[in-house]
Amino acid sequence: MLVAGLVLVFAGALVVFAATASGGSGSSSSGVVIFIGPIPIVFGSGPYSALLILAGAILAAVSIAIFVIMRRKR
Repeated sequence: MLVAGLVLVFAGALVVFAATASGGSGSSSSGVVIFIGPIPIVFGSGPYSALLILAGAILAAVSIAIFVIMRRKR
C-alpha cells in the first residue's frame, strides 16, 4: 500500500508538471476540506470550487466510514 501511494503521488506530480509545461490555457480552482474531530472546515476558490469541495467532503466521509467499519470488532 505504501508503494502504491508513493507511485500515485509521483504520477500526479508528473501530470501536473506536464500540464504546466504544455502551457495550456484554462482556469484554476481549488477546494480543501479539513476535519478537526467531527467538525469540517471548508475552503475553496475558483469557478469549480463547489464541485471540488463536494468531492473532497465525499472522499473524507467515505474514508471515515471505511475506518469505522474496519475498526469494528466482531
